[in-house]
Amino acid sequence: MNKCRCCSKILTRELFSANLLKKNVKYFSCNNCGYVQTEEPSWLEEAYASTINKSDTGIMSRNLSNIPLVLATLILLKNRNSLVVDCAGGHGFLVRLLRDIGVNAFWSDPYCQNLVAKGFEYVNTNHLNTKKVNLITAFESFEHFVRPYDEMIKLLDVAPNILLTTNIIPDPAPLPSNWWYYGLEHGQHIGFYRLRTLQHLADKFGLYLISDGASRHFFSKQKYSYYAWRILIKAANKFPKILRIGMLSKTWEDHLLISRNKDNFNL
Repeated sequence: MNKCRCCSKILTRELFSANLLKKNVKYFSCNNCGYVQTEEPSWLEEAYASTINKSDTGIMSRNLSNIPLVLATLILLKNRNSLVVDCAGGHGFLVRLLRDIGVNAFWSDPYCQNLVAKGFEYVNTNHLNTKKVNLITAFESFEHFVRPYDEMIKLLDVAPNILLTTNIIPDPAPLPSNWWYYGLEHGQHIGFYRLRTLQHLADKFGLYLISDGASRHFFSKQKYSYYAWRILIKAANKFPKILRIGMLSKTWEDHLLISRNKDNFNL
C-alpha cells in the first residue's frame, strides 16, 4: 500500500500490525492529511456477514442521543422542517424516532434491511426530485468508508450539509490494545480521522467544518458558529420539548399515509 485512501498522497509511515478477524493487518498513517487506515481491506465480505455487528451494544442509546443532535443542527440551519436523509440508516430506528418528533426524515442504507421506517426510503432521482434535501446524516459511518473522498461525493449529491459522528483518533495513534474503536473483533472499522483529516475533506469540497473535537462533526455549505451549535446541542438535550414547540409528530400521519397507499411513500 503506497497511497492514502483519503487524499491519494503517498503514504510514508506504517504504524503497526494487528490481528483483525484472524488476519494480520497493517495500519498506516498519512503524513499529508493524518488519516489512519488499514491496508486495502480484503476481509469486508466476512466482516459484513452480519451488517450490524453483535458487539455494537450502544446502537439504541446512540440513536437516542442523535435525536437532539439532529434537532440542534436543524435549528442552526434555521429550518426545522428541512428534509433529512439518514445515510447508513441501519434498521431505521433513527428515522422512525425523528419522524415521531416531527422531523421530516428519510432512510437510506444499501447494506441493511429497513425494519421500522418502511415506506420512508430515500430514492435519489437527481433532477427528477423536486424536493430538496437540506441535511444528510452519517452516524458511525465514516470509519467504514473504504475511500472517504468518493463517499463524500455521494453524500453531497444528496444534500449540501453533512452531520456525522466518528471518534477522532488520538495523535499519536494508540496501539490496537489501547483503543476499542479499532473494532478488531468485527473488522468493519477501516479508517480513522484526525481533525485535520476532516478539515482536508472540507477544503477539498469547499465546505466549512465545525466539530466538538471528539466525535460530532458538521460539514456545511455556509459558515455557522461553533458556539451556537454547541449551545443548541446542550439546549436540545436539556429542554427538548421547548426546542420542539410547534413541531407535530408524524406518527399518526405516517400510519394513515402508509395504510391508505399500497406503494411506499418514497422521497
